Parts: sequence; C-alpha cells; structure tokens
Amino acid sequence: MRRAVWTPVLCAWLLLTGWGAWASEFPGREIYKDVRVLSTQELADRLEDVNVVDVRSRYEYETLHIKGAKNIPLSRMDFKEGVRELAQATGKPIVFYCNGHTCMKSYKAARRAQKAGLKDVYAYDSGIFDWVKAHPEQGVFLGKSPVPLDRLLSKEQLKAHMLPPEEFMKRAHEENGIILDVRDRRQREGISLFLGREHYVPLDNEKIAEYVEKARKEGRPLFVLDAVGKQVRWLQYFLEREGLQDYYFMDGGTRAYFEYLSRQERGQG
Repeated sequence: MRRAVWTPVLCAWLLLTGWGAWASEFPGREIYKDVRVLSTQELADRLEDVNVVDVRSRYEYETLHIKGAKNIPLSRMDFKEGVRELAQATGKPIVFYCNGHTCMKSYKAARRAQKAGLKDVYAYDSGIFDWVKAHPEQGVFLGKSPVPLDRLLSKEQLKAHMLPPEEFMKRAHEENGIILDVRDRRQREGISLFLGREHYVPLDNEKIAEYVEKARKEGRPLFVLDAVGKQVRWLQYFLEREGLQDYYFMDGGTRAYFEYLSRQERGQG
C-alpha cells in the first residue's frame, strides 16, 4: 500500500481551505464520521420540523436550553426508549445537542439512537452557547426567554472563582468555609475529603439556596466541589443571580485532587 505523502503544497492547501481549523474546532466530527450534523442556520431553518433533544443533565437544561427542546439526558438508563417513543409519537427527525464544539454527547446520542433503529437523526454540535448567541429569542435562561446575553458567563469569570485543589483544601479549612459536595452518590463512593464537614447537596437550586443564605448571614465563604470541575460551571449562574461573591470551586474537581495526591506520593510536587 502506498503511503500518503504530505507535500508542502498539500499542507498549504489544507491551511488555506481552513480544514485544520475546522477539524480542531469540531474534533468530534472526525471521530463520529457516521453522524450527520446541522449548522446553526440549518437548525434554525428546520426548527419547526424536527424534535430538538437536549442530552445534558437536568440541571444544565434548567439553567439554559433551546426553547421547545425536550430533555432526555444521555445518562438515562432508558435513553434509547425515550428517543424512540419521541420519534414514533411525532414522526419528526431528531436533533441532539449538548454544550457544543468539544462536547461529544450530541454525537454519542445520535449514534446510540441509530443503533436503536432510528435513521433520521442529527447532531447539532455547535451547541447551546452558539445557539443562544445567534437566536436569544429561541432560548430559555433560568426559566425566562429571550436569553439576556449579558448574563452569560465567560471562561474568565469562571476561572476567577477556581482554586487549584491544594489551595481549595487549605482555604476551606482555614477560612471556616461552608463546604458543598455536589457529586452524586455514585461519584462519591463513600469518600469524604473533609471528614464530615462537607454537606452533600444535589444540584438543586432550592436546596443550595439554603446554604447560600447561611453563607451570606454568617459572612462565610462557600466552597463547592464536584467530580471533574464541569458541573460547577452551571451552578455559577445561580450563585451570581443570588448576588453571592465569596464562593470558590475546586479546579478539576475531586479527580484533580486525587491526581495531585498521587503526584505528591511519587515525589513529583
């Protein structure tokens, strides 16, 4: 078999045509080549003729979602049954979406639906943020529409409240913070990082509101940890809406903390 030769001319052509940028912007397209995708404009043109399905968690969906989208989390045990029933009830194609670009859930959902026997399925891999920026009137933010774009939080705003695991642990102890562990029971596996000082709270705004009020009244900082540092991104919207300023997340979640401990044991700092 003849090996492909990447000549300078070919490399230049790929750069000029933007192929490299396209591949890096949507890495999932190369992995899930069998999944058909829709652009933001294509979804807008077909919005009334398709079933739009949000495959993220219920909490993410309730924070920000496409107007009219159904929430069928990819993690649900009956995911295949849920999308099959939706397709049969409406007779419309199904378009799955998640957070977009580097998020793989929309592709995985489409492939799983295909394996369940559904043929007319797509992934909207640009995701929720691209959608609401282009069509705020077709989005729902914390129960209201249109989406106020000035309320969308930037990566910089999230980073400002992220602490490295070792600093998170140190400050949570020294500053007598209120510590919330928002991991689910399966993720915790009975491991306590603060010897009973933390409060196990599901990602539910009504329940978390109690601790927000407690932190405010007692003048104590709020420290929140999750599994991999992804869930807290959505919790930040609620904390900001409540006007809380003194709150912190563990960067990378408990996974990053255990990796830090492992490096310490190996003498790698």
